[in-house]
Amino acid sequence: MGLEPKASITADPAIDGQKVLEKFDRESVVRQITNKRITWFITAVAIAYSLFHLYITYNPMPELQARSIHVAIGIALVFLIYPAHKKQDRTKVAWYDWILFAASIASTVYLLKEYTAIMTTRGGIPNTTDIVMSIITVILVLEAARRITGLILPVLALVFLGYTFVSHLSWMPSRLMTRQYDLADIFGQMYLKTEGLFSSAIGASVTFIFLFILFGAFLSKSGMGQLFNDLSLALAGAQRGGPAKVAVISSGFMGSINGAAVANVVGTGAFTIPLMKKIGYSKNFAGAVEASASIGGQILPPIMGASAFIMAETTGVSYGSIALAALLPALLYFLGVIAQVHYRAGRDNLQGVPKADLPKVKEVLKARGHLLLPIFGLVYFLYISMPIGYAAFYTILLTILVSMIRKETRMYPRDILDALADGARQSLSVMTACAVVGIIIGVVTLTSFGTVMTSSITSLGAGSLFLTLFFTMIASMILGMGLPSIPAYIITATMAAPALAAFDIPILVAHLFVFYFGIFANITPPVALAAFAGAGISGGDPMKTGFQALKLSIAGFIIPYLFVYNPAMLMIDTTGVATNAKEFPLPEVSAIILIVLTSIIGILALSAAVEGYFKKEINIISRLVLGVSAILLIFPEGSTDIIDFIGVAIMITLNVLSARKQQSLSV
Repeated sequence: MGLEPKASITADPAIDGQKVLEKFDRESVVRQITNKRITWFITAVAIAYSLFHLYITYNPMPELQARSIHVAIGIALVFLIYPAHKKQDRTKVAWYDWILFAASIASTVYLLKEYTAIMTTRGGIPNTTDIVMSIITVILVLEAARRITGLILPVLALVFLGYTFVSHLSWMPSRLMTRQYDLADIFGQMYLKTEGLFSSAIGASVTFIFLFILFGAFLSKSGMGQLFNDLSLALAGAQRGGPAKVAVISSGFMGSINGAAVANVVGTGAFTIPLMKKIGYSKNFAGAVEASASIGGQILPPIMGASAFIMAETTGVSYGSIALAALLPALLYFLGVIAQVHYRAGRDNLQGVPKADLPKVKEVLKARGHLLLPIFGLVYFLYISMPIGYAAFYTILLTILVSMIRKETRMYPRDILDALADGARQSLSVMTACAVVGIIIGVVTLTSFGTVMTSSITSLGAGSLFLTLFFTMIASMILGMGLPSIPAYIITATMAAPALAAFDIPILVAHLFVFYFGIFANITPPVALAAFAGAGISGGDPMKTGFQALKLSIAGFIIPYLFVYNPAMLMIDTTGVATNAKEFPLPEVSAIILIVLTSIIGILALSAAVEGYFKKEINIISRLVLGVSAILLIFPEGSTDIIDFIGVAIMITLNVLSARKQQSLSV
């Protein structure tokens, strides 16, 4: 049997994936230039951009220089690749975009030329030319971000910039009032320091985010996506509701690597959603499954869409501790989604794909299993505490070498060049988003707005940990609306996470809390871009799909509260350890076993309560009792665990007995 999926389980050719992407993902609205010379020029710049990042991994430059080059070439590429608006002629580059391209390059040429004077003679104090160049660069970055990410992030940055001009006025609320800032204060902060445009967000983009996106491009070129699809089909395709489980597994893994939820929904969904609909899942449910799984990939180690590495740099906690802490919550989340998929299939009597139409695990691993070696290699490199940038660099080289093992996956020089160009293009949305986030960070640093935000959330919480968590959740979801996972985390970590410090919550716990809700904003109506993209593929109703995705992801909205109240869920023990410590010891083995068992039982029971089905349908009263018992069981509390377990056991036992009785009567 061949390894490629058979005709009955291929992507639906009627689905216009590009059209759906363009509707919900601004990043996909690109030019299709007919002039080959211009196409070659853009490709050459993109390849050079990737090679520059590989070069500075081992030959570092001063931070301000490296970051300015990263931003300048990146936004220059944006102006060549992305049209100013969707209806613009995409077969050519508009004349004014060439001017913007040149201006982008000029912004870093000037900074490189004046670098010594800025750092020594002028001591970082801007002159008139510096201010002009800073204003031009800010405008260029905002326009590039508008083209590639949409309006939300640039408008948010403009609101923050506007605040610096009016924060001293008497009509401002006293809590928000500051001293008066002039142009030199504001735009010197943005352009001449590493606290504005070229902040730590861009620093992370330069040193490792770009490299991991490039790694993802090499994996994709080698056929990793096909491996995940085939392996998921082989493992779960024939089970009850198999196509939906395939969607959860394959989208989760791909989402962890590429960090692009909407693109992942469309790319994987064009294959999995038609399968789900074919066996009987509704349009809204099929789209929601794909959206929930793709979002879940952002919280799944080892890569977590590259957010784990930014979290390590932001918190000072080692990558290994973060990956270990994030593992159990992520697995519980996916367990909850798969359980709901399984119960829905049981309720509606939905079967899997015939085994004859599926690839076999042995054959899949024989053909493409070697492509998993770079993932294991990356984990090993990080385990031995290799610097993150070096780990990404070596993993890219390992991917090229491993691809040579079999002809079907072998990367030839043309493939390597294509991967270099693709990686550069795929990095542009994150780069521009990080640059715009840098503007926000610059304002927060200049005005101490972050302290105001923290104080406001704490005041609303009125000294209550639960209320503070709730308002932090709302703030994180608002700040994360419509944003990729990386900028969403950076913004929420800067503005929302500090609110939890007043309650002595460990720094890692606080950052994971805001990270979860910043991510899940993308499946929470009214701005649920991942769910809307799923509806675009399935033909379902966007809002109904969004609410269904919310339902499927219910565990993801509960788990963050649980690991705040019980950090043992993150497999860390804060007993006797300063709450802001950078490393945490493992809790007792018995505590880990207890929390794993109770959490698994609780998640399965909660999923049954949400779907209203276990072996047969569950009535509303039993669902309420089961749901409450399940939530309490997920949160281990020695004095109540036995009672909660008994509550779950009684409800499940009654359901099973009722199902058997019904079955015997029907026979």
